[in-house]
Amino acid sequence: QVQLVESGGGLVQAGGSLRLSCAASGRTFSTLAMGWFRQAPGKKREFVGAKNWRPPITNYGDSVKGRFTISRDNVKNTAYLQMNSLKPEDTAVYYCAAVSRSGVVTEEREYDYWGQGTQVTVSS
Repeated sequence: QVQLVESGGGLVQAGGSLRLSCAASGRTFSTLAMGWFRQAPGKKREFVGAKNWRPPITNYGDSVKGRFTISRDNVKNTAYLQMNSLKPEDTAVYYCAAVSRSGVVTEEREYDYWGQGTQVTVSS
């Protein structure tokens, strides 16, 4: 079993930045493929990005490319989502996800473990 705990959400003005963290436990972090998703009210869950460990490949959703950056610290067992130039349309609950495999995983259905979610609200 893998436990994921997100933190770092909050309220920010448009154009601002936030960094979300996802602390993992229960399995060797470097063996996990990690991803981020978000879900706005009334909408389907959307892929934000995912990062492999080796090789260090990252994939982002089109709506966040150039603004969001995913990183991971295999010593701290933590994944991060740095969000810059935030827009009101980025408002959503953000989830981190993990699956015990290598690679960059972009499909929601492939993930086995999910965090509880953290709210991000961007005001205009």
